[in-house]
Amino acid sequence: MREPAVSGTFYPSDKDRLADMIDGYIKEARLSHDIESAVSYIAPHAGYAYSGRTAAYAFAAILGKKDIEEIETFIVIGPNHTGAGRPIAVSMQDWKTPLGVVQNDKELSNTIAKAQGIDKDEAAHRDEHSIEVQLPFIKQLFPDVRCCFICMGDQRAGAAGLLSNAAINAIEATGRNAIVIASSDFNHYESREVAARKDKPLFEQLEKMDLDRFYELKENSHESACGYGPIATSLLYAKEMYSASKGILLHNSDSGDATEDTSSVVNYASFAFC
Repeated sequence: MREPAVSGTFYPSDKDRLADMIDGYIKEARLSHDIESAVSYIAPHAGYAYSGRTAAYAFAAILGKKDIEEIETFIVIGPNHTGAGRPIAVSMQDWKTPLGVVQNDKELSNTIAKAQGIDKDEAAHRDEHSIEVQLPFIKQLFPDVRCCFICMGDQRAGAAGLLSNAAINAIEATGRNAIVIASSDFNHYESREVAARKDKPLFEQLEKMDLDRFYELKENSHESACGYGPIATSLLYAKEMYSASKGILLHNSDSGDATEDTSSVVNYASFAFC
C-alpha cells in the first residue's frame, strides 16, 4: 500500500473537509467547450489552495464525457521531482487517500511495465506528489475507477513516445476502456507577466497538438513546465489511439490568484485533447 506523502500539506487530511473542497471546486468549474469527445487530459498538481480550482476543470470535463460510465481505468502520469527510482516507473501498489483507497489496475500496470525501458518501481513514487495530488479528485468523483500510476524521470520526447505506445499496446491487449491524465504545472517562479508570455506559445502548440514545436519552444525559452513528458505522453496517446486533432485549454490560473503576489508565480492550466 502506498501511503500518502503530502496529505495535510497539499490538501486536507480530514475526509469531510477534503470532500467538501473538491465538490466546491467542481461546482465552480464552468466549462465553455464541448469536450464530450475528449480522451486525455492535463491537470495541475500544486497545493489545492493554489491549483485546485484549475484542476477541477479537467475533472469536470471527464465527468462530462458521454461514455464516462464505461471508463474502467485512469492512467495517471506525473513527473519525477525527487530524482529517486527508475526513469519510467510503474507502481504496482494500491494508493491510500483520506477518501479511501484507489485500487491499482494491476493487470494493465503489469502489461505496461513489460515494455522495454519501463520498470516496476515504487522508489520513484514514495515521496512524489505529482500523482498523489490527483487522487482525491479521482476517489471523490469516480470512486470505483482503478488507476495505473506512472512516474516519469525521463521526459524526453522519445520516452513519451515509448510510454504512449506501451499504454496503447497494453490497453489493446487487456481490452480496457481507459483515459490518460497528465499531471503538470507550467512556468515556475517568474512574474505573472513573464509566465504568461512564456506559456502562451506552449499552450498554442498544445491546442494544435504540435509536439515537435512544443518541445522546441520549451527548450529555447528555458520554460520550466515540470511535467512536459507526461503532457507529451497524453497528447501522443490521444493522437495515436484516437486520431485526436485538437487540444482545448479548459482553464488557466497562477498562484498569485491565491497569494496576491504576482512577482513570482507558478502557472497552472487544465487541457483536454479531443
